[in-house]
Amino acid sequence: MTADPVITQQAPTPTQLPATVRASLSPSRAADFKTCPLLYRFRSIDRLPERPTVEQARGTLVHAVLERLFDLPAAGRTPEAAGDLVAPQWDRLVTEQPELAGLFTDDGQVDADEFLRSAAALLEGYFTVEDPRRLEPAERESLISAVIDDELLIRGYLDRLDVAPDGALRVVDYKTGGAPREAFEARALFQLKFYALVLWRTRGVVPRVLRLLYLRDAEVCDYAPDAEELVRFERTVVALWRAIEQATAARDFRPRPSRLCDWCSHQAHCPSYGGTPPPFPEQPTADPLRDARTRPAAPGADE
Repeated sequence: MTADPVITQQAPTPTQLPATVRASLSPSRAADFKTCPLLYRFRSIDRLPERPTVEQARGTLVHAVLERLFDLPAAGRTPEAAGDLVAPQWDRLVTEQPELAGLFTDDGQVDADEFLRSAAALLEGYFTVEDPRRLEPAERESLISAVIDDELLIRGYLDRLDVAPDGALRVVDYKTGGAPREAFEARALFQLKFYALVLWRTRGVVPRVLRLLYLRDAEVCDYAPDAEELVRFERTVVALWRAIEQATAARDFRPRPSRLCDWCSHQAHCPSYGGTPPPFPEQPTADPLRDARTRPAAPGADE
């Protein structure tokens, strides 16, 4: 798909929203609650810190390179050009997020040069499944939002949106993990359906394709939603939000152990692992209309 680039629209501020809107939900936080209510509490209510892992940082770096790649003229979007962007983009990320520099240890268990080479290898996987010289994305890393059920603002960041000359939409999401693990695949499609719902409610167009690009394995997963499915999905999102409200009012967020626990940063606070959650905050730690994006996001679950 090709189209002239468009200016990314900013999500509305609280003062621009209908007076009935009182909460915000992103696909990552919705998926957190769906996966494990206690994980949602740790991230959204307690706001427990999460130290980035090497895998998360690598995913953030690859996303940054692919975003900047499309700043180049079409003919210049080559594997060599992408490789040349790796080091400068990593330097930029470390400047913006100094904690990333702490990933590399003096004992050499994590080597900075090897880390950059591994990111470049993932970019080679990208060029195996797609030719960026034939694409002109309409939007990259754009924040989109919509109000549903009159009271809930849903919002999220698109990796890329392609618009065909006939107006058809294709939502593209880059995945730097392996493909396709069942648990991550379901979460990834949940995320893309979330975006499809926002686009349908704001632009009146159901995306023709939701595309997952798995760079490590050089695989493409396409999914075609329809309006009836998005209506059902909207009901699912509203039901999740109401369940979150009920859990918050009752201060009752229970763990839901699964294979995903292996990637959780909060086992020390989880009763399933002998831990104790911190006291429930007496005051909200954040504006409920600003369900902030967390970066870097976990592999396969980025917002």
